[in-house]
Amino acid sequence: MLGRAANGVYWMSRYLERAENTARLIDVGFHLALTRGSRRSQDEEWRSVLTTTGQLEAYNELHSEITGPQVFNFLLREKDNPGSVLAMVENARTNARVVRTSLTNAVWETTNEGWMSLRELLARPVRETNLGEVLMQIRRTGTLVRGALEGTMLRNEVFNFSRIGTFIERADNTARILDVKYYVLLPSTAWVGSSLDNVQWDTLLRSVAGNRAYSWLNAGSMDPRGIAKFLILDGQFPRSLLFCYEKIRSNMAGLAKEYGHEVSAHQLLRDVGATLHQTTIEEIFDQGLHEYLQDCITKIIEIGNVIAADYRFTE
Repeated sequence: MLGRAANGVYWMSRYLERAENTARLIDVGFHLALTRGSRRSQDEEWRSVLTTTGQLEAYNELHSEITGPQVFNFLLREKDNPGSVLAMVENARTNARVVRTSLTNAVWETTNEGWMSLRELLARPVRETNLGEVLMQIRRTGTLVRGALEGTMLRNEVFNFSRIGTFIERADNTARILDVKYYVLLPSTAWVGSSLDNVQWDTLLRSVAGNRAYSWLNAGSMDPRGIAKFLILDGQFPRSLLFCYEKIRSNMAGLAKEYGHEVSAHQLLRDVGATLHQTTIEEIFDQGLHEYLQDCITKIIEIGNVIAADYRFTE
């Protein structure tokens, strides 16, 4: 498979996953802002959403103040924001078109139809009254494309590169959300353990679609250490760091089998996976959760860069 084609499939999936993750963050930010009594507190919730997506600086370059409608329109449809959901889904569609002959009709059609639906929905500024409909369509698009991939694609290199892109993006998102929870979302350490803190933890779980799964495993107890363990080390939860690494490793093994040899990324993944399997949540907190997560984010970026280099994405 040509590097450019591998790159197209990989980034198609990364952009779709990133768009869905952004939609989830907007959804929980909106609902949490509704529970805030003051305008200032509401604006801080939206600031945390911008921080988590890494778009606070870009937003500040275009807007002088933070308000809910300005933030979610910036993240969803701002024409001067290359990181908007509309831009991401369009990029996903563009990459899918480049590798059109490598995809099944179902995968291409769901990607294309999702883009057309969102383009229509986001042709005008989004209001609070139709925000839910827009966010639902974004999540639906990601779900339908993944379903088409799982249900119709051969388990070949195209499928493997697509899945690798999805889980690299998902791991990066989980690490960043968990890191921001400790250092941005809480207004003061005095709130730790309070009812506000519990609401924030529940919001964190909702942003990664993990609130119900966590409740099943932990009887609903909002224990910060337990939540961190769930999002980092739980092998059953499909958005935990461990789960994502295992899926990347599995699909990289599929590439090695198809090509008949391993590349440097395989050893890097083995090293990272071994560390995850051998680490306890106590050791993570002893090291410092922030420091640990920053190291995870660095390694995720490194894995993506090494895979791109090994498989010559630019050629």
